[in-house]
Order: sequence, then structure tokens, then C-alpha cells
Amino acid sequence: MAFMFIFGLGYSAKRIRNAALKQGWRVSGTGSDGDVDFSDASAVKHALERADYVLSSVPPADESDPVLDQYGTFLADFRGWMGYLSSSGVYGDAGGAWVDESSPTGTGRRKARAVADAAWLELGARVFRLPGIYGPGRSVFDRIASGKAHRIDLAGQVFSRIHVDDIAGGIMAAMLAGEKAPAGAYNLADNCPASHNAVTEEACRLMGATPPPLQSLEEAGLSPMARGFYAENRRIANEKIRRALDWSPLYPDFSAGLRAIWEG
Repeated sequence: MAFMFIFGLGYSAKRIRNAALKQGWRVSGTGSDGDVDFSDASAVKHALERADYVLSSVPPADESDPVLDQYGTFLADFRGWMGYLSSSGVYGDAGGAWVDESSPTGTGRRKARAVADAAWLELGARVFRLPGIYGPGRSVFDRIASGKAHRIDLAGQVFSRIHVDDIAGGIMAAMLAGEKAPAGAYNLADNCPASHNAVTEEACRLMGATPPPLQSLEEAGLSPMARGFYAENRRIANEKIRRALDWSPLYPDFSAGLRAIWEG
């Protein structure tokens, strides 16, 4: 029976855990929903010694990676399958162009994430670069219901995204494939980048709600973090993982993903 250890059982990692459990694997991890205290070095190292698969979903904190800071030396000697959930934000702004795993990284606003991304690659991990993540309990439906949804008048602005179940499916496929998906970077995204406005409008259509008014960035009164979201414009190509694993997303575009959430 395979044993998987996960650093940081957050929104996406819990879906991956559930997928592994369905395979009959044993799964342990850190985080509020985990069974191992991240600060208990003895317990973590004991789990790593038994693990066949190790995955980290822990983002940088204070400009460094807490997992690598605490357990990097031990992970350098790990000989099983190792993965890291990174962000497509490492690519920075591409002016709306397509970016793939050969595109330069480290030029955007997420410099700490780019440093962590590179460090995990150096360790021999499979690094999965994720765009905007959505799914049940974490989607535009929730923002519309709370009155926090917006539409921004920004011509040509597009984003890539991925349904949380496609993250779980893609990573499980990579783990089961072994060396068919060798160490390196992989973009995990759906097939159809689109504007944030199009996603909001489709969700409103499904809900029977009136879309929020079209506003400029200044009129919307967004937080600095939210404004940063609109400072970068790119399309994420997913051909590498599709070719390597003959994988395709269950939800190839936002319409399919939103419909599944709304009907589910």
C-alpha cells in the first residue's frame, strides 16, 4: 500500500488526499486537518522516512519556503516521488500571450514564489504551476452571493484557471505515471483562458442574477492585492502534461466547471 505525506492540507491538497485514499493509499499530512504537527521535527521525519510520495502545498511565508527552511536537508536525500504546488504567477506579465514551462520566471510580483519554485526544481521535484483555483465553496458564486463580485473594464485582460478536481486528477495521474512524468515543471490549467468578466457573467446567468456594473480599477476600490491580480495578463499552456500523461481536464473551460458547481 502506497504512503503519501502532504505538507499543508489546504483546499487543493485535501482533494488530492481524497483522490489518493480512493486509490487505497495511506495519507498523512500537516495542517489544521492533518495528523502531524509541522513543528514536530521527529514526527515529520518519521513520516518522510516511510513515504513513497511527498507533496508540499505550503506557499512561501516571510519571503522564504517554510518546508524547505525546516526540512530541506532531509528532502534532499528523499528518493521517492516529490511534488510541489506552485503558481503560474512565477511567469509574471506576458501581455496576454501564451506561456509554457520554457518561459522565463521570476519577473512578476510573486518573487518569493519563483524562488521557492526554483528550489523545489533543484531538489528534483515535479513542480505544478497552478493558475486561479476554483471549485465548490471557492468560486465566483460565493462572491456574487456576498455582493463582492465585480467586473473591471480592462480590454484584452485574460486569466487561466483550473477546477480543484482537475488539480487532484492531474497530480494523481503524475504520481501514478512515475517516470513518464519526470521531475520538472508542469503547468496545470484548463484549455480556455478567459476574462474575469466572462466568468462573472456566466455565473450570474446560471444564478439568474444581474451582473455587477462595469467599472474601472479606480472605481472598483480594489485592495492592493486584488489590483495586483489585474497587473498581469497571460494565458497558461497545458500541452506538456497533456502529452506526457494523455491527461485532459474534466472541466476544459470555466463554463463546464461553473455548471458542475452550480448543479452539484
